[in-house]
Amino acid sequence: MKIPMRDGVLLNADLYRPDTTREVPVLIRRTPYGKGGSPGGASVDGLRLVRSGYALLVQDVRGRFDSGGTFDPYWNEARDGADTVAWAVRQPWCDGSAGLFGRSYEGMAALLAAAEQPPGLRAVAPHVAGSGFDEGWTRQDGALQLGFLLYWVLYDLLLDGAGLSGPALAEVAGAVDRIDELYRDPDAAADLLDRLAPYYREWLAHPTGHPYWKRAAPRDSYPSVDVPVLNLTGWYDIFLAGALENYRGIREQGVETHLVVGPWSHCVTGGTFPQRRYGLAADEKRLDVTALHLDHFDRHLRGRPTVASAPEPVRLFLTGADEWRAFPDWPVPGTEAYVLHLDGRRLVTGPAPEAPGSDVIRHDPAAPVPTAGGATALPGQFTGGDCGPLDQREVERRDDVLCFTGEPLTAPLTVVGDIVLTVYVTPDVAGADVTGKLVDVWPDGRAELLCDGIHRLTPRAGTPQAGTPAPGAAAPPPGTGGAPAAGDEPAPGTPTQVTVRLGAVGHVFRTRHRVRLEVAAANTPRFDVHPRVVAHHTVHHGGAHPSHLLLPRLAGG
Repeated sequence: MKIPMRDGVLLNADLYRPDTTREVPVLIRRTPYGKGGSPGGASVDGLRLVRSGYALLVQDVRGRFDSGGTFDPYWNEARDGADTVAWAVRQPWCDGSAGLFGRSYEGMAALLAAAEQPPGLRAVAPHVAGSGFDEGWTRQDGALQLGFLLYWVLYDLLLDGAGLSGPALAEVAGAVDRIDELYRDPDAAADLLDRLAPYYREWLAHPTGHPYWKRAAPRDSYPSVDVPVLNLTGWYDIFLAGALENYRGIREQGVETHLVVGPWSHCVTGGTFPQRRYGLAADEKRLDVTALHLDHFDRHLRGRPTVASAPEPVRLFLTGADEWRAFPDWPVPGTEAYVLHLDGRRLVTGPAPEAPGSDVIRHDPAAPVPTAGGATALPGQFTGGDCGPLDQREVERRDDVLCFTGEPLTAPLTVVGDIVLTVYVTPDVAGADVTGKLVDVWPDGRAELLCDGIHRLTPRAGTPQAGTPAPGAAAPPPGTGGAPAAGDEPAPGTPTQVTVRLGAVGHVFRTRHRVRLEVAAANTPRFDVHPRVVAHHTVHHGGAHPSHLLLPRLAGG
């Protein structure tokens, strides 16, 4: 069916209805990935929603597949989503109430539409959704999320649904097949993207926080979201930070909000990665994500009370213990700061070491530190080959990766919350990326990645870039890496305090396990390489530069 938008453009949708003559509530999923797949998407059983008494409307967003108009990512989802809800609740088969749901881009589109407050909307369930299309989607702390962004545009947006055929489609398919080559030389894809996805260059040209992004930013719309929200995400999901921000920001408005975080990446949802099994309870199907949606929509569209008492609003799978736990809020109440200082190559408790120390990292853009798991969305995301809790020992053998390790634990250590690294760095005058990883070292030596982050330091304005150019290195494309925040332009040769947000965890370090921190100057292709010349950075610890790792320890956990 064709659904008219306010500007007259018609968007194509499929409608699934229960076998009844009664009016029923409608659940709406708006997708850029084609309505012809599973009607509920990758995680929700859409036909089960219908059998439970809901109409299900699945719509191709503007300019995708069979829908009219031009696809310009992000900018039309708020209005088009609100128009779709308003149309649906007026239909004779609908009882006047609607819910929005979906994964990833679909979930963000649902939040943007909810902020328009369309009549009849009663609840929203965004799954693995971010909080904005700049920070956390295009960039992270100044670095371009190259691995995700380039693959997403080529594979998800151009290969299908863009109406390409003949030589253009063959060119895209060829680019997807040589994605690893393009990660090493992103400029080689510039011509193709300029012709077929001109929005990509626009994204590169506008840094985080630019007004350009505020046209479609869930985080800027929290005061306008006035319906209950169920947020689902994973510890290794690329948009985890945004989902946590959505939970906090909407809850602070006094709106009922729930949060579920499992041991999942963006596409691995069964609780089993190639190198780690979290058990049957970790599987989205065993948890019954469809049932979570039904409970959420039943309560708010149909007024059905939850069985027994209302559950805690936050449900987390604690890795390490490998079990689900309920909490009253996020950040989880009852945590305390657990500080580990960098001391030589150790992590130590207690006061900062008095003796100063330092290590020099050589950054070579021709052989940067490779991505090895974590919260990524790279080509192996569907199998877990490039994401999640991968063993870091091979990466740790490199001489451009610094490892700081604690003593074996004599009792379990439960850490729940955001992990923050404060480190003092003298960057090269050409600029620097400072990356950090939190790792659980098992008694047998396995180094399991828990979370990781990055912070980009750009050269001081007017400072000539030093260093030896990498073989074949090209000038950075406009906008790559974004503009520096205030204070991110250190004076040459001066130690600078750098804050690296490593991400959030809910993890139990078991007895005899050790806490490890990795510090390096690259994580590619997850992030673009910076600088594009050979550089040397000094990491300071102890004395006047008390570099440390902050863990939110759960008291009595």
